[in-house]
Amino acid sequence: MSYLVTARKWRPQVFDDVVGQQHISQTLKNAISNKRIGHSYIFAGPRGVGKTTTARIFAKSLNCSNPNGAEPCNNCTMCNAFNTSQSMDVIEIDGASNRRIEDIRTLRESVKYAPTHGQYKIYIIDEVHMLTTESFNALLKTLEEPPEHTIFIFATTDIHKVPLTIISRCQRFDFRRIELDNIKGLLKKISDAENISIDDQSLTLIAKKADGALRDAQSLFDQVISFCGNDVKLDVISTMLNLIDEDIYFTLSDAILEKKFIAAFEVSKIVYDNGWNFIDFVNGLVEHFRNILSVVVTKNSNLIESAEVYKSKYLSYKDSFSEGDLLRILQYLSTLAYEVKSAQNQRLKVEISLSHIIGLERTSTISQLLKDINKGELNIKTNILPIVSSGELKKKIVEKTKPEIVQQVEVKQEVPIETDLAESVPAESHSSDISNTSFENIKSNWNNFVETITAAKFTLGTLFSTMEPISLTDNVLQVSIQNLEDAKIVSANKDSLFKLTAEVFGSKLNFDFIKSEIKPKQNTEPASDSSPKSSFKEDYDDSNSKLSTAIKDLLGGKKL
Repeated sequence: MSYLVTARKWRPQVFDDVVGQQHISQTLKNAISNKRIGHSYIFAGPRGVGKTTTARIFAKSLNCSNPNGAEPCNNCTMCNAFNTSQSMDVIEIDGASNRRIEDIRTLRESVKYAPTHGQYKIYIIDEVHMLTTESFNALLKTLEEPPEHTIFIFATTDIHKVPLTIISRCQRFDFRRIELDNIKGLLKKISDAENISIDDQSLTLIAKKADGALRDAQSLFDQVISFCGNDVKLDVISTMLNLIDEDIYFTLSDAILEKKFIAAFEVSKIVYDNGWNFIDFVNGLVEHFRNILSVVVTKNSNLIESAEVYKSKYLSYKDSFSEGDLLRILQYLSTLAYEVKSAQNQRLKVEISLSHIIGLERTSTISQLLKDINKGELNIKTNILPIVSSGELKKKIVEKTKPEIVQQVEVKQEVPIETDLAESVPAESHSSDISNTSFENIKSNWNNFVETITAAKFTLGTLFSTMEPISLTDNVLQVSIQNLEDAKIVSANKDSLFKLTAEVFGSKLNFDFIKSEIKPKQNTEPASDSSPKSSFKEDYDDSNSKLSTAIKDLLGGKKL
């Protein structure tokens, strides 16, 4: 055969050529140099990472007539016989095809015979986990006490299927997934040797598609060369392998920063028109924001497996997102990745979810807010307290918790509803006699007024029970209110209120509302001198106390 695939043509022939498994290669080389050769080994790991290749190099090195230290020379008679598959002393067995107990019995009989030319007779059993339980049991005695000239090397991708009785009789070596940079480095070396032009982004796409398996990467590399020839282009590879363009992920992350909702639909259309899988798209989006999180946390791109051009883009986000916001986004995307699999309309599901993510508001932690307060850098509009330093904040909170000097902090907001209410009053009501209606009279009869409203309309009475009269100007009574939205209820019942105020206070009154979060506490009994601490503790423990309310309003909190 004139053509050999890359995986066979570039198969390592010495330990130093094995990619990404230096910890195993060095151990085996030391064992050979120190003449500490075991009688059985088991190599475990994912597909395409060098298990069988390492086993062959190890077997060749053990029987090499002229080794270079611990490496085979690849020139002697034994090495040449092995390289041409003519060696009688190294037997490779497929565990899937020779899994019956009769095959193991044949193997047990053959191990008694001495090697033909080499020092050892070596059995390499690939995919050993495919052997039956009976076959494993038949192999136990021979594996524990084989002849001195016999060595077993097992390779498996499913180590958990191998009985512990077998594993305990072997030296176990776990092979790792090969890192993306190592795969890219080898593919670059091969392309240079084969005079093939390929850029870093194309190598990155191939390496990521291989998912840590070097043999898969080499097979994809052959496929790409067959399609593109000796001049490989990124867009051609993406079209051939139907890979999702990473640029659309950056489009989405930019849209989140700019609150550009149209990007959710534009990206969804691109994915749909190109025939990309929405599940793969969401998984790629999760990885994208994971990369941004790693940049935000570490301030570098060392933990990102991507092309260099994309690493620089990720670095531009290091000050654009907070850790908390990224964790919220990743949590939302993880839920989306699970739900999109069972969605009847995956495109619609993705569009809605992306719109939600783009609409997420930024958050700040309590520690960051306090830090900004101390620096005087916090710029938040508040209806309760101005921005103050931590010392001033403590002083103001203490002052607000003293009943004798409590002052209602208020921000007067004119409610449009009140204007309508005033305009709806008949002309004669504006000129009604209010000589008998004083503010003191209203304060003394306020509870009676509330009880009257409650008897007539319970909901309205409950609302007025939370209010307090503040002042009276002409026929407009100013009252405190905790939620300006409640003024709508008053407007809906204005005719009834005109009648009730006339009955209780002697005049028809309009209402003007002043927002106040801190309601003065009505103390019917004076506090004794001996109990100020307990009174303060009660205010502190009360969820509606002045202390807790002041803190919540300053920091922008709300009750959940």
